[in-house]
Amino acid sequence: MIREITRDDFEAFWPTFSAVIKAQETYAIDPELTLEQGFQLWCKSPMKTFVFEEDGQVIGTYYLKPNSQGPSQHICNCGYMVSDQARGRGVARKMCEHSQVLATELGFKAMQFNSVVATNEVAVRLWKRLGFEIIGTLPNAYQHGKLGFVDCYVMYKWLVPWTRHD
Repeated sequence: MIREITRDDFEAFWPTFSAVIKAQETYAIDPELTLEQGFQLWCKSPMKTFVFEEDGQVIGTYYLKPNSQGPSQHICNCGYMVSDQARGRGVARKMCEHSQVLATELGFKAMQFNSVVATNEVAVRLWKRLGFEIIGTLPNAYQHGKLGFVDCYVMYKWLVPWTRHD
């Protein structure tokens, strides 16, 4: 079940969230972030934040927010996080599909991931299968916790039927 997040949900997911940012393998988030700072960043700053719940356990979460403002406000940005025990079970796929439907309902025309760590091959493959394209590479943009400096990708997907206004 995917539903909007509560404070209790985030606190229940915090051990996973904290472990992910401390590993410094996928998210450009300060590894010393406190629970309160994490709640503000993940749940309060975005437009919407959701959890993926299974058998009463929060096993994933994602946020959706505008990627830019003004003339680029039609593009949104999302971030997804899944617990270790739920990896490989389609949770990220389901959250991404949910986020794309929600994005179009909210009036967004495209979705952009600003910094997908290139060594996160599972995520890169999934996003490509869901129709995202790598539109740019940021050389040495991420200081990986184990590998040192690695590249990041900008990935993009147009979400609605294409229209051109001349």
